[in-house]
Amino acid sequence: MKLSEIKMHLATAEAVNFRLPSGDYVPENFHVTEIGIVTRHFIDCGGTERLEKVVNFQLFNANDYEHRLKPQKLIKIIALSEDRLSVGDWDIEVEYQSETISKYGLHFNGKDFDLIPKYTACLASDACGIPSVKQKVQFNQLQTGNESCCIPGKGCC
Repeated sequence: MKLSEIKMHLATAEAVNFRLPSGDYVPENFHVTEIGIVTRHFIDCGGTERLEKVVNFQLFNANDYEHRLKPQKLIKIIALSEDRLSVGDWDIEVEYQSETISKYGLHFNGKDFDLIPKYTACLASDACGIPSVKQKVQFNQLQTGNESCCIPGKGCC
């Protein structure tokens, strides 16, 4: 979800609810402790230089049980980050404390903001030889115990 999308959803939302992949909700007394820019400048395993920027929201549970973040307050925090940090209309990444700091994508389901798990991936799978789809092999195509796979030119070594 882009920053412009969350602002659009917050404009008509009655509450700010974040739902974890388990279906549980982030407790109502959470705080958005940070909105910032996370920049990753890196080279992938295929040698391609990459530059990524995301808007980072950090959610934190406090012992402040009287706290409840309202949509208009979050809109003001976002506007402040856009003004002071020159935050662009980039994808949002949400950090939330579970066993360790977890990072999530964001999706709006019409009522709540769903935290979508993020996974690592090889960005240069074509250069690494990683198949994009798991290859299906028929049992009759498998080698028997009598055949050696280490014969030159066989392609398996």
